[in-house]
Amino acid sequence: MASVGQALTDSRNASERAHFVLIPLMAQGHTIPMTDMARLLAEHGAQVSFITTPVNASRMAGFINHAVATGLTIQFVKLHFPAVEFGLPDGCENADMIQSIDLFKNLMEACAALREPLTAYLRQQSPSPSCIISDVAHWWTAGIAREFGIPRLTFNGFCGFASLVRYIIVRDNLLEHVEDENELINFPGFPTPLQLTKERCPGSLYVCGLEQIRKNIYEEEIKSTGVVMNSFQELEALYIESFEQITGKKVWTVGPMCLCNQDINTMAERGNKASMDEAQCLQWLDSMKPGSVTFISFGSLACTAPQQLTELGLGLEASKKPFVWVIKAGDKFPQVEEWLAEGFEERVKDRGLIIRGWAPQVLILWHKAIGCFMTHCGWNSTIESICAGVPMITWPHFADQFVNERLVVDVLKTGVEVGVKAVTQWGHEQKEVTVTRDAVEIAVSKLMDEGEAAEEMRMRAKEFGVKARKALEEGGSSYNNINLLIQEMGNKANASG
Repeated sequence: MASVGQALTDSRNASERAHFVLIPLMAQGHTIPMTDMARLLAEHGAQVSFITTPVNASRMAGFINHAVATGLTIQFVKLHFPAVEFGLPDGCENADMIQSIDLFKNLMEACAALREPLTAYLRQQSPSPSCIISDVAHWWTAGIAREFGIPRLTFNGFCGFASLVRYIIVRDNLLEHVEDENELINFPGFPTPLQLTKERCPGSLYVCGLEQIRKNIYEEEIKSTGVVMNSFQELEALYIESFEQITGKKVWTVGPMCLCNQDINTMAERGNKASMDEAQCLQWLDSMKPGSVTFISFGSLACTAPQQLTELGLGLEASKKPFVWVIKAGDKFPQVEEWLAEGFEERVKDRGLIIRGWAPQVLILWHKAIGCFMTHCGWNSTIESICAGVPMITWPHFADQFVNERLVVDVLKTGVEVGVKAVTQWGHEQKEVTVTRDAVEIAVSKLMDEGEAAEEMRMRAKEFGVKARKALEEGGSSYNNINLLIQEMGNKANASG
């Protein structure tokens, strides 16, 4: 048997040889967790090349400056993005910048054109890359991995629960012959009872021209070496294990990745200028009783219709509870601003804080005044709430969000549904009010009023928050997985070198 000293030496050598190439999808919800992943890998001794573009690099300037200042072994590689060549406006380098969902195909094709310049860059690197971790949508990175003879791991920002749902849908082509959007679909091989309508399933959004790209993504996903997930074993072990069994792939759970960047986790540092001074926001929260405030925010891509925002606001007013409300309405914001000025903002000024545009979400969630989070159930926001130990009111819009709602409400039992009646797809305008003011008032009361059920939910949320933090501490499940990932990929590099 090898000595303990020899094992430590082997692990250290593997870390020194492990060179990870991280390639995120050009969308904030996918890029942010990958910046966290880069920091985790570097802090555990690996070398990281983080592939980005000039516009996206400017958005993460705070993180780049932090990495440089602290000496992290992260190289930020800014490749020219061929926007104009693929029919996009000059400087359009992120999903939240495209003016129509029809241009998403152009964005994906422009991303695929990064293959040659990226390959040329990697040929010049020493040590050579030992592993590529790319967003699952970047199917073209598989060709680079084969050229270098290295593993390709995929990342898509989903949790294990939603990843398993998505995999079964694609494997069995579950949605192809379902014509009724409201028909309930069963998922063969899913370990617990689950039914979803077609329109609430991830992958139900149709974008013209993406058929071949979807096919390429799935074919290369099947060939990949494994999957990296922003989750942790103690949260959803059953679904992670089921995913490994069904796919035959190793899953590396290395989350919650948002915890590693808590010290620089302001929106301004993450690439989005906060619309309100953080000190002003914290000062307002400091004036509120612990656990008394409802926080409302629907992420970076969801633009809620003005009439629905009005209904939401009236529900918050009727609840008579304090709230912090982040409002994003895109080009319809003037209509919302007009309604706010007609008396709403004045009526709630003593117990309501309205933030227009971006807000320091993690900072708010961790404040002792926050009692619940009304969220769109994007996985980044969901796991941020889990880490903070805050129960949720679920208001999903599209993609994996309805699946995440089921995890929160049915499995974790740390949230209540607001009662969304219809899907609001990304890139499509919401046409009707799907949640009434009464539903908002009832959901807020369920979580914020005294009562045994609400107290139990709050306790469960706090327990998961403790487990989340322990997972990334030395000896925790995710901490160990990061070390094992680096060691395995470093050993592969040593073997091939």
